[in-house]
Amino acid sequence: MPLMRLLIATALLLAGTVAGFAQSPYGGRAPNYFILDVASGQILAQQNADIPLPPASMSKLMTLAMLLDALDQGRITLETTWSVSERAHAMGGSSMFLETRDRPTTEDLIRGLAVVSGNDAAVVIAEGLGGTEDSFAQMAQARAAQIGMTQTTIANSSGWPDPRHRMSLHDLGMLGRYLMVDHAEYYHYLAETEFTWNDITQPNRLPLLSAGIGMDGLKTGHTEEAGYSMVGSAHQGNRRIIFVFSGLNSTGERAEEAERIVNWAFRQFVEREVLESGQSIAEAEVWLGTAPTVPLVASQSLTVLMPAIEQGPVSARVEYDGPLAAPVQEGAEVARLIVEVPGLPDAYTMPLVAGASVPEGGIVPRMRTAAMVLGNQLGLTAP
Repeated sequence: MPLMRLLIATALLLAGTVAGFAQSPYGGRAPNYFILDVASGQILAQQNADIPLPPASMSKLMTLAMLLDALDQGRITLETTWSVSERAHAMGGSSMFLETRDRPTTEDLIRGLAVVSGNDAAVVIAEGLGGTEDSFAQMAQARAAQIGMTQTTIANSSGWPDPRHRMSLHDLGMLGRYLMVDHAEYYHYLAETEFTWNDITQPNRLPLLSAGIGMDGLKTGHTEEAGYSMVGSAHQGNRRIIFVFSGLNSTGERAEEAERIVNWAFRQFVEREVLESGQSIAEAEVWLGTAPTVPLVASQSLTVLMPAIEQGPVSARVEYDGPLAAPVQEGAEVARLIVEVPGLPDAYTMPLVAGASVPEGGIVPRMRTAAMVLGNQLGLTAP
């Protein structure tokens, strides 16, 4: 069936609200960035976000996701103990300072990974779940694809430099959202300010946790190739953002960029309710039904973010594959509403459902439809 498009009057969508907005895109220091509003799913700004890049320690979030998946599936518990191989103990870079005699629990490893970014903790998890780190990398690669990370290739558990180890900033943002939504009960570990192991206390490497701007996770990273990078999240009021950036030159630049993004994302946008649940948007044609059309309605209310400087109109359209073939069931998802807001890089898409049931028609509706089709082909109109 052909794709049907219906342009929707902006006034219908934005009744009682300001007509439209636009603003300059985000202009920070990082050469690569991705900024996402969690509740609406709107991408607020992005640059080089779909290019596979070296993720450094930010990729430990994938290792954390694999560990939390195992917890949720009952394969391990928070009290499960893990062995420490000589290979894990010998890992360079950031460390939780595990010794081969240690038997850390799952909860210890979560903290060692989330708070102090331990490469040793990452290898312990990889070997404990996959047998070897190479086997774990294959498992993590498959899981990343299931989560929807389309520009990710995983070679190890820690983000140690490897030409095969790549993630896009978009993928890292989706991974952060996955951890936050699907593993919400464990998210608090990412905001712990310090962690002590073997009498060594280390602070959380994430900046701005105590800055009063709502920062509460997720992960920093740094290698020579990736520069100073970060996956972060912050919440203010009823809004939350996730942001990812890379390519900076120092920890100071990283902290400044994180604060700049948080301030920009929360101060430069306003929320607008553009649709109420059950609101009728348009009508779709129905093929061989008891009625020629069916109303398309919003299955839920729709609130979108819009840049706060008024400049241009919001455009919207309905798309569906049609005409819809009868029978059509009330409540079935049959179309999608696409809202484009000036100043934002991507359109917002929301499913629409049938507002009524349309059974298959008998002989009379079928003859009427056949006559209409013939008339359209011949360029005729009904008298």
